[in-house]
Amino acid sequence: MGWYRWDNGDLVLDLHVQPRARLDAFVEPIGDQYRVKITAPPVDGKANTHLKRFLASSFGVPVRQIELVGGAKSRNKRFRVCDPRKLPPIIALPAS
Repeated sequence: MGWYRWDNGDLVLDLHVQPRARLDAFVEPIGDQYRVKITAPPVDGKANTHLKRFLASSFGVPVRQIELVGGAKSRNKRFRVCDPRKLPPIIALPAS
């Protein structure tokens, strides 16, 4: 998968975010990104904060373990999930 990669124990995600959706959800891969819908509007950082909470819940970590690495003011974002505790079905387990 081109939209995520493992960096030691961390997971780096390349996401295309669709704000103001009806629900929060992982939708589908599109090229080297994964489309994610979130309910928050893209105003005053609300979408980024909401997306961090959604990712934290999806990966079973506290919000402080979700880092926005790039794309703060763009729909195309890169996040680092530090030491994820669970993986949603869209992520394959790393090779041992």
